[in-house]
Amino acid sequence: MAAHLAILQVVLPLICAPLIVVMRSAQAGWLTAVAGSAGALAISVELYARTRGGEVISYAIGSWPPPWGIEYRIDAASAFVLVLVSFVAAVVAVYSRRSIAAELPREQHYLFHALFMLCLAGLLGITATGDAFNVFVFLEISSLAAYVLIALGRDRRALMASYQYLIMGTIGATFFVIGVGLLYLMTGTLNLADLASRLPEVEERRSVLAALAFITVGVSLKLALFPLHLWLPNAYAHAPSAVSAFLAATATKVSVYVLLRFYYSVFGAGLVFGALPMEQVLMALSIAAMFAASAVAIFQRDVRRLFAYSSVAQIGYITLGVSLGSESGLTAALVHLFNHAITKGAIFLLLGAIALRAGGVRFDQIAGIGRVMPLTTFGIVLGGLSLIGVPLTAGFVSKWYLVLAVIEQGAWWLAAAVVLSSLLAVVYVWRFVETAYFQEPDANVARLKEAPATLLAPAGILIAAVIYLGLDTSLTVGGATDAAVALFRGWRP
Repeated sequence: MAAHLAILQVVLPLICAPLIVVMRSAQAGWLTAVAGSAGALAISVELYARTRGGEVISYAIGSWPPPWGIEYRIDAASAFVLVLVSFVAAVVAVYSRRSIAAELPREQHYLFHALFMLCLAGLLGITATGDAFNVFVFLEISSLAAYVLIALGRDRRALMASYQYLIMGTIGATFFVIGVGLLYLMTGTLNLADLASRLPEVEERRSVLAALAFITVGVSLKLALFPLHLWLPNAYAHAPSAVSAFLAATATKVSVYVLLRFYYSVFGAGLVFGALPMEQVLMALSIAAMFAASAVAIFQRDVRRLFAYSSVAQIGYITLGVSLGSESGLTAALVHLFNHAITKGAIFLLLGAIALRAGGVRFDQIAGIGRVMPLTTFGIVLGGLSLIGVPLTAGFVSKWYLVLAVIEQGAWWLAAAVVLSSLLAVVYVWRFVETAYFQEPDANVARLKEAPATLLAPAGILIAAVIYLGLDTSLTVGGATDAAVALFRGWRP
C-alpha cells in the first residue's frame, strides 16, 4: 500500500464522489466526504515526511514507464501544497454539514459533497501529476466542480458569479492548453521531467517563448493575478460559505504552484527571468495588486467582498516574492501561500457563521455583532491581524521573510511598499472592528446568539493554526525552504 500513496492521494477523493452520488444520502455523503478528505490528509502528511530529505517519488500509471506513460511525481514542493489542500479540505468538510443545512435544499446536500470531493480530487491531481496534459485535465475537473458549487449559492447573483468564473476560467484553460500544445510540438513529449530535459535544445525558438507566454496568461487567470482577477470577488461573495472558504484557501494557491512548477522545473529560472522580462512584469502587477486591490477593499459594503479583494492583494505579495527570482524570494512566496490560505480559510468560515445568524454579512447587517457573537467576531479579528502582518500571527512571518528577501537584493523601496500596503489592510480590517464593536446593535442583531459549535470548532482549528504558525515556523518556513530548493533544483539536466 505504501508504494501506491502517490496515486491513492488522488484516487481516494475521486472514488468518493461517485460513491456519494450512488448513496444519495446527505448524512452518508457528509461522512464519506469527511473520511475521504481525512484520508487524503493522512496520505499527504506521509508523502511530505518522505520528501523532506530531497527524495522525489515517481509513480508510473499502468506500469508504463515515464515518459511514455503518465507519471505522478511528488517532491518537497508538491508535497508541501498537498498538505495544505488536504488539511483545508478536511476542516471544511467537517464545517460543511451545518453550513449547507442552512444554505441549500436538503435534496442538494449529497450533490454538494460529491462535487466537493471532485473539486478536491482535481486540486490534488494538479499538484501530484507529472504530465502537462494531465495538469489541464485536473484543472478542468476542479474548475467544473467549482463552477457548480458556486452556482449553488443562495440567490441569482451566485449564478452570475459562476458564469463569470466559467468564462474567465475557460479562457485561462484555453491559453494554458495552447501553451502545452506548443511545448509538445517542439519537444514531442508531455512528461514534465522529460520536457525539462528536452527544452534546452529548443529553448531559443519563438514557439517555446510563446508557450511560456500562453501558460503564464492562462495560469494567471486561474490564480487571479491582477488585473485578471475580475471573476474572484463575486465568486467568493456569493458562493455557499463552505465553498468560499475552500476556494479562497486552495484554488488560487494550487494555480500559483502550477506557475512555479512550469517556471522553475520545466522552463528553468534562467529562461523565464532571462529571455523574457517576467521579473519586471510580475513585480509591477504584484505592486498594483497590493495597493489597488487593498484600496478597493476599503470601500466595500459587503464583508465577504472586502476579504475577496483582500485575497487579490495577498496574491500580489506571493507573486512579488516570485518576481525576485531568488531562493529567498521564492521561500517567502511559499510561506505566504501557506499562511494566507490558512488565514483566509478561517475568515471565510467565520463569516459563514455570521451569515447563518444574521442572514448576511453586509456592514449594515452586522453593526454591534461583536457583543452577541464574541467568539466568531474575535476569530475574524485575529485573522485580520494576520492579514496585516501583526507579530505572533502567521501573516507576520510571511511578510517578515518577504521583507528580508527584498532587502537582500537591496530593494529598500520594495520593503517600504510591503509595509505601506499593509497599512491599507489596517484600514479595511479596522472597518470591520469598528462596525462589530463600536456601533450599537439594532433589534435584529441584539437578539442573535453565538454561532453553533459545529461551525466554530472547524474555524477555530484554522485560527489556532494562524497563531501557532506565527509562533513556530518550523512547518511553514522549513517546508517552504525545502520546496524552494526543490523548485530551484528543478528537473532540468
